[in-house]
Amino acid sequence: MRTTRFAALTVSAVFALAACGGGDDSGSAASSPSVSAEASAGAHNAQDVSFAQGMIPHHQQAIEMAGLADGRAASAQVKDLAARVEKAQGPEISTMTGWLKTWGEKVPESMPGMDHSGMEGMEGMAGMMDSADMDKLKKASGKEFDSMFLTMMVEHHEGAVEMATTEKAKGEYKAATAMAGDIVTAQNAEISEMKKLLGES
Repeated sequence: MRTTRFAALTVSAVFALAACGGGDDSGSAASSPSVSAEASAGAHNAQDVSFAQGMIPHHQQAIEMAGLADGRAASAQVKDLAARVEKAQGPEISTMTGWLKTWGEKVPESMPGMDHSGMEGMEGMAGMMDSADMDKLKKASGKEFDSMFLTMMVEHHEGAVEMATTEKAKGEYKAATAMAGDIVTAQNAEISEMKKLLGES
């Protein structure tokens, strides 16, 4: 009996050791992909830099436009949309600014409130309003403002979707391509919403 019991314990011990050894091996094998994934997530390329440097002023102008709605818009739906634009795009600007600082790249200057000379070079960007457009929007009110705001913001969003689509296709930094995907989804939905408000669809 003793011999049998000892043999059984020995076999159990061998299995236990084998199980521990297997656990260690699988653990190290599992950690390798995660390490490479982290390294990949941290890598970035010129497209990622271009995306952040372009999208920051693009978002800033959208926030500037949205900020005009509170005292000028007649439609509660337009005011609600404008508030959502500000809420979504403000944090994204902060995040992209952080990326550029981490990468040692230039952070675009703040756009809201700056004079029109500060917009030089930005007006050719997809969906960006020029200074004349912004002046018209600032002078409008009521239903005229609503129509002008929605028309301009549709164009602005379409430009952002174009930029984000390029980032999704060519960017390397995982957080940036993920944000680009979120921008495409959210802004396409808002484009549909704004077109309905304009009676286009």
